[in-house]
Amino acid sequence: MNELSAITLAKKNDRKGQQWVFYTHGEQMLVIALRYVRDVQVAEEMMQNGFLKFFQQIERFEYSGTGSLVAWLKKIVINECLMHLRKKTIFIVENGIDSVDEVEENNIFARIDARDIMNMIVALPDGYRTVFNLYAVEGFGHKEISEMLGISEGTSKSQLSKAKNMLREKIKKEHLYE
Repeated sequence: MNELSAITLAKKNDRKGQQWVFYTHGEQMLVIALRYVRDVQVAEEMMQNGFLKFFQQIERFEYSGTGSLVAWLKKIVINECLMHLRKKTIFIVENGIDSVDEVEENNIFARIDARDIMNMIVALPDGYRTVFNLYAVEGFGHKEISEMLGISEGTSKSQLSKAKNMLREKIKKEHLYE
């Protein structure tokens, strides 16, 4: 079965099509959820909620070639994670911070194994990790992040700056960077 035929079947509420979509993309969506929530059970719940929403809204999905399904699923799973995190009040709001200078990029992450970076990102506090993922991994700007999370742009910039500083300190502490 290919992606288009699976989606066509899933739109008809066919279990085989739905299963194909879930089993083909479930692990990838779980990894995405784990970037936002540390707890594996919560990440699994967010991933499952994402698939449930996808299947409930599948009529709105228009297949536009390879990658369109993954992009749609990814967006839903990230939104599920963000809704979960917003309920936890995870952001440290600092009054008076409207702009924070971007911390200089010095490409230290390019010299570290991806698994080590992932483990360091997952260990960040929730607010730092969420903004870091949205900015550095997903490519959203601070304005978009502030709207998505209901925080100011300054708070988004501050959270990103603190996340980067925390990652740098962890790298130095673990002697991964000289």
